Amino acid sequence: MKKVTVPLAGSLLLAAIGALGPIAPYAWADDAGDHLSHHTHMMKTVDPHARHQHMMTDETKHSMEHYILPQVRLVRDDGKIVSLTEELNDGRPVIMNFIFTSCTAVCPLTNRIFSLFQDRLGSERDKVHMVSISIDPEQDTPPVLKKYASKYGAGPEWHFYTGTAAASIAAQQAFDVYRGDRMNHTPVTLLRAAPGQPWLRIDGFASADDLLHDYRDLIAFK
Repeated sequence: MKKVTVPLAGSLLLAAIGALGPIAPYAWADDAGDHLSHHTHMMKTVDPHARHQHMMTDETKHSMEHYILPQVRLVRDDGKIVSLTEELNDGRPVIMNFIFTSCTAVCPLTNRIFSLFQDRLGSERDKVHMVSISIDPEQDTPPVLKKYASKYGAGPEWHFYTGTAAASIAAQQAFDVYRGDRMNHTPVTLLRAAPGQPWLRIDGFASADDLLHDYRDLIAFK
């Protein structure tokens, strides 16, 4: 798959904001994933004084990347200590992001996209491994992550991970998402069809339908 840069429009209808109260200051209607497509809208901040000043991109950038998986151990939201490499290489296609539960900007939006993507998968969801890794592991304990996962309707195929600060940083660095301060993190989604295959990296906000399209393209050529 070649590198693609796709422009997005500069704003989202304010009518879509606030429909999902708990996810404020960013919120979507249930069908917002349909409308945030490669040719439509990007979510902007509602509160200019919001504490989290994350960078919002005006476009999504797709590229194929090769990453060396870090040999780190993380703690899954069910409390089990696991090898990240073994989790990612369990044979299923992987879709992954990096989050933290107290985030009020990028993370609610990306997790809402993941939730809608999970819904779009339908009966295919059992064949996919959805992975969300905390970049604030000191605060994001397994019980906190489990509650957070429930908030977004995460099914058994979608796991959240925490661990030591060193392990979290190593994972972030391995996938080139480490920004030094969690307040500076940017929206990045990573997809891989199978172990040993390159990763599709999406910088920016892609819609659930776009992710589904990219996922099906990947597995068609694995």
